[in-house]
Amino acid sequence: MPIKLAMIFPGQGSQSVGMMKAYAGLPGIDDVLATASATLGEEFGALLDVGPAEALNLTVNTQPAMLAAGSAVFRAWTMLGGMRPSYVAGHSLGEYSALVAGGSLSLVDALALVRCRAEAMQRAVPAGEGAMAAVLNLADDEVRAACAEAAQGGVVEAVNFNAPGQVVIAGDKAAVARAIEACKARGAKRAMSLPVSAPFHSSLMQPAADALRIRLEEVSVLPPVIELVNNVDVTVERTPDRIRLALVRQAASPVRWSETMQKFADLGVTHLLECGPGKVLAGLAKRCQPGIQCIALFDRNAVEAAVAELRDE
Repeated sequence: MPIKLAMIFPGQGSQSVGMMKAYAGLPGIDDVLATASATLGEEFGALLDVGPAEALNLTVNTQPAMLAAGSAVFRAWTMLGGMRPSYVAGHSLGEYSALVAGGSLSLVDALALVRCRAEAMQRAVPAGEGAMAAVLNLADDEVRAACAEAAQGGVVEAVNFNAPGQVVIAGDKAAVARAIEACKARGAKRAMSLPVSAPFHSSLMQPAADALRIRLEEVSVLPPVIELVNNVDVTVERTPDRIRLALVRQAASPVRWSETMQKFADLGVTHLLECGPGKVLAGLAKRCQPGIQCIALFDRNAVEAAVAELRDE
């Protein structure tokens, strides 16, 4: 059976201080990180390597850090002669890394864009007023019903459909707390707050989406050379205007990751590579589509082994 490859790019949550040291010696890594430092300031490179973690975990730093990381690993993959993917996708912020890989955005434009996106998201809801929580082992419709019950004039919504039985909710802090209890009452195995600084992908992020719309009008977006399955509609968009619109809507709309994995299965994808630090997306993909082979490119050895494996199959 011929290989049909897709690459998926992680977003916030997979970052860690020193994460790029795991890729030391791979071609292209240092060049991408140098571009990131030149674009965002020399202190950005130091932040990646030595932290502190509290600073790296700030949204305004995490988003460009993960973009740089995913882009660097993809550059290394390409320079090593790795198989060209038929499709790309990224979880939330990871969609920007996927668009860089697919040739729609330049790395420099994407870095500036995600820094703008992160700042706008943090402005949209003041620190301490929003919250997110993970809900495990409860059906999607039950999570939605719990949110509707818990809103009570506030906002709480299901915003990340990551895998069967793994949903993230977000909204006003008090409403999220009520929804956690409502999910537990409906039989959730666990429902727990997440250490984040804003209610990402909820309707409360609409001011950030509006700011992003203005910024995207100033950025060159090209038709992709590798097709991207987007988060917001689970569709393949090929025109720059449609790609821009999807990025704007994505900021204040749910991440439909389970459906994205189903879309890959429908498209005949046989292999998925998680391109960047961590193994979170590979794990989710295995839960969503156990028939697709999933590999995490989490360090130099993993990258080199995957290049050789896919070349030999």
